[in-house]
Amino acid sequence: MDKKLRGQMLSEFLGTFMLIFIGCGTVAGLVLNKANLGQWEISLIWGLAVTMAIYVTGAISGTHINPAVTIANAVFRDFPAKNVIPYIVSQVAGAFAGAAVVYGIYRKAFLQFEDVHNMVRGSAESVKTAGIFSTYPASFLTNWDAFIVEFSITAFLLVVILGVTDDRNPLFEQLKNVGPLLIGFTVAIIGASFGNLTGFALNPARDFGPKLFAWLAGWDSVGVPGPGGYAWVPIVAPILGGLAGALIYDLMVRRYLAQSKAPVGQVKNKAFREHS
Repeated sequence: MDKKLRGQMLSEFLGTFMLIFIGCGTVAGLVLNKANLGQWEISLIWGLAVTMAIYVTGAISGTHINPAVTIANAVFRDFPAKNVIPYIVSQVAGAFAGAAVVYGIYRKAFLQFEDVHNMVRGSAESVKTAGIFSTYPASFLTNWDAFIVEFSITAFLLVVILGVTDDRNPLFEQLKNVGPLLIGFTVAIIGASFGNLTGFALNPARDFGPKLFAWLAGWDSVGVPGPGGYAWVPIVAPILGGLAGALIYDLMVRRYLAQSKAPVGQVKNKAFREHS
């Protein structure tokens, strides 16, 4: 493995770890210690975690921290196909590690919560604590309903990511420094609008890595495959939604920017950045 790819993999691991460490830590405080946080505040914290990850790791890997972003980048941009699997493995590993650290920090709070509520880890009721790590749909949604939600919100996210990182965009120079903030804010407004439905996974690694940890930590089938076999939804729907969002952006926006002249001294942006 060459040094550049190794650095990119470590960057993706760290960026995804940061996302889960802050995001799941916030949910743990809400569920286990009754932190006074509403849907908007939780969504904003997740969004800011994305922003921080981009500012810290963007110069190395482009901060995909999301297989949906990596795959769309490989299909619609010039991201090397040979790097897709290494990026995704790093992202899932970072999410798994983030969930493990959050559990370690909140371990006694988990045990107390289960004791007070007579909750057996791995039972149907333990979805409430498993949901600290990953996403589950509202009780009134079928898996296909949730699929549509995740598909749609990830498509929207990719449209924004591509728009603010497109070097053909006449506003590109002004957007370069604030792009991470705009991407993080987009994650936040998606969470505020639709997070009550599916938990706004938006990201297969963000969901599967922590679900895998929960499975190993005693939540068993509640983690993987999840109630009703739900675990496939936040994997497949964001990937397909990301591809759809990239296609929508290219067909409805980018093609009409093709003749735009880039500002003097502008460097082509080869990797669009994530989010969430």
